[in-house]
Amino acid sequence: MQRPEDEFIPTRATLIHRLKNWQDQASWQDFFDTYWKLIYGLARKFGLNEEDAQDIVQDTMVAVANKMPSFQYDPAIGSFKSWLRNLIRWRIADLVRKRGGVTTLPLQPPGEDDQTPIDPPDTDSKTIDQLYEREWQKNLLDAAVDKVKRKLDPQKYQVFDCYVNKEWPPEKVAEVFKISVDQVYMAKHRITEMIKSEAKRLETEML
Repeated sequence: MQRPEDEFIPTRATLIHRLKNWQDQASWQDFFDTYWKLIYGLARKFGLNEEDAQDIVQDTMVAVANKMPSFQYDPAIGSFKSWLRNLIRWRIADLVRKRGGVTTLPLQPPGEDDQTPIDPPDTDSKTIDQLYEREWQKNLLDAAVDKVKRKLDPQKYQVFDCYVNKEWPPEKVAEVFKISVDQVYMAKHRITEMIKSEAKRLETEML
């Protein structure tokens, strides 16, 4: 049976073009930084321990890298998002088989013609598609925040973090950072818009 990773791999052309060059360490680091949390999080959701989840991250990254030399891009075939989902699923399935264990989550999405799911789908649990979509969106937001954070002056992000994430009153934020309350509001607005813009860009590029 042909596995998903053995099929023609669809993804965004600009990223693949850069990743074809093994010496482009910045692009490979960017790819790793963007996707490793998604892969790790899914593996953990399937009940794998920390060590095994790290192995899934490594195996998935290696599988992607192995496709780069011969890769040809065709957006008509499908999305990188769905291809990566299948690739992660196979890596998890292989590891669970090797460990001789089972999982209560379905490794076979409804409608896919896979012959060897790890376990029959549990009708009371979330499907792999639903789980993957939730983790994908979370990873997308986390990646956008990380990228924006690296672009900002540390203090500006701290103002945003204290007000938005830690839920400090704006007056307390202004007092601690010796700025006006209006500047606190402005920091929230500007950084929120930056995160939304970055998330939209990633969503567009990673479909």
